[in-house]
Amino acid sequence: MADAVIKELAARKAEIKKELELLFKANMKITDWDVPEADDEEAARILWRIMKETLDEIKQDIDAGKYKNN
Repeated sequence: MADAVIKELAARKAEIKKELELLFKANMKITDWDVPEADDEEAARILWRIMKETLDEIKQDIDAGKYKNN
């Protein structure tokens, strides 16, 4: 079973990475629309921190067994 999961996710790795990049860029664009005078580099760093914080929370959920099969 684990081998099938590894193969599946490896096959989709590029797609997953692209989706994360698209999410980041979409949020940058929204920030530019909402705050045209925003410093793009600062906005990018803040957005990255938000995404990292969320990924860290997901990791904590994984470690706590939230996604473990019953």
